[in-house]
Amino acid sequence: MQTITVIIPTFNEENYIQDCLQSVSFASQIILIDSFSVDNTVEIAKKFNCEIIQRKFDNFSNQKNEAIKLAKSDWILFIDADERVTEKLKFEILETINNPMHEAYKIRFPHFYMNRFLYHTENKVVRLVKNSSIYFEGAVHEKLMHKGTVGLLKNFMIHYTYKGLFHYINKKDSYAWFQAKMGRDKNKKASYFHLVFKPFYRFFHTYIIRRGFLDGVPGLAVAAIDAYGVFSRYVKMILIEKGLK
Repeated sequence: MQTITVIIPTFNEENYIQDCLQSVSFASQIILIDSFSVDNTVEIAKKFNCEIIQRKFDNFSNQKNEAIKLAKSDWILFIDADERVTEKLKFEILETINNPMHEAYKIRFPHFYMNRFLYHTENKVVRLVKNSSIYFEGAVHEKLMHKGTVGLLKNFMIHYTYKGLFHYINKKDSYAWFQAKMGRDKNKKASYFHLVFKPFYRFFHTYIIRRGFLDGVPGLAVAAIDAYGVFSRYVKMILIEKGLK
């Protein structure tokens, strides 16, 4: 019987962490890596059978890499506090790790916006992986580095992606600063071409290629704000380049 460790990074997630922990109670080990929350996140987590480690946040990769060092199971599942493992997904995960055909698996994440799940605006992300020489790299939108082939699970992970319009925009702006600083560290240059073409392509990709238009007004809103996030990234790169930030 294969075992599984669940790793959950947190910061001020008191409204979400209880349901998250309940959804992964099947795991052999649960590690919560907390960035010194100032709400009741840690107090709520203490009621569950999980290991709580607090570490000052520097970037997303380093937080998760620190938790990986403590993982004792055969497999690791990475999940955020605003995500939930459904019963169907739980049974699929358990069946998969005991009869694996790959060393890593992507999970489907439909966006949740305007009180509905947008099944045509979904991400497929590697979250379930064999615990063997794995690590994350990248400060934001971190990438999980692993060995072997990648499969895709059938069932969705519930993800309460955005808590409202302003939360969505603020999240995009926060990511944009991370990405802008990463770009400058790699000596990348932003131009007016990037400001015009890149946001347009992101809108086209989200709304047309990924069929966001089938999700109605919420799909249109997600595509527009995704495009804004790309625009914001390159504006911030220019600001950094000119020494204005």
